[in-house]
Amino acid sequence: MSAPAWDVRWRAGDAARLHQSLPAACGARLVTLCRVSRPALVLGSTQAQGDAALGGTAATGIDVGRRRSGGGAVLVAPGQLVWVEVHIERDDPLWEADVGRAFWWLGDVWARALADLGIAAVEVHRGALVATRWSSTVCFAGLGPGEVTAGTAKVVGLSQRRTREGATFSCAALLDWEPGDLLDLLALEPEQRIEAAACLNRAATGLRALVDRPAELTVSRVELAFLRRLV
Repeated sequence: MSAPAWDVRWRAGDAARLHQSLPAACGARLVTLCRVSRPALVLGSTQAQGDAALGGTAATGIDVGRRRSGGGAVLVAPGQLVWVEVHIERDDPLWEADVGRAFWWLGDVWARALADLGIAAVEVHRGALVATRWSSTVCFAGLGPGEVTAGTAKVVGLSQRRTREGATFSCAALLDWEPGDLLDLLALEPEQRIEAAACLNRAATGLRALVDRPAELTVSRVELAFLRRLV
């Protein structure tokens, strides 16, 4: 029996509107490719609103939103991050009851897609959550099951929201990584900002830093590589 086909949809707009308008579970496999129209600081579902420096975000005109899955903050900006939402139902062959193992197949898809783009030296993390002091505040400061690394640096972050119907995975693939831009939007003391920057500079990297022709690695190219590798 052949695998169910994927229903692929595109959404564009500001981050808050995109989160509110994501298609509901439709009884099938669903992929939503999200394109933000302007930068936004997106907090995890359980993250404290006080983590955001509202004065800084207001001064720069950057939105503050919240996603429906857990984890730390992510800075989304046009052309700098690939945002993909993937939904499967509980009766799907890809469904895995174990919450950690449930990410593995998706990490493998990303690893194959990145190899197609010339980024072959990546690995899918299959161990337990690796937390740091900053991982509850910034998504890319820690490493979770299924997430993809180049060396020791994370390049694809994953989070998950499970319901009685199925699971929705949020994927964030970094094209560029400038942790100072994100830290400027968080409510941190100066010494905390220095410590966090040191952690984040080691914890993640952008995909464009791993290719010979970074200008050619666009959101569209990464999206298409990902779609081609979906089973």
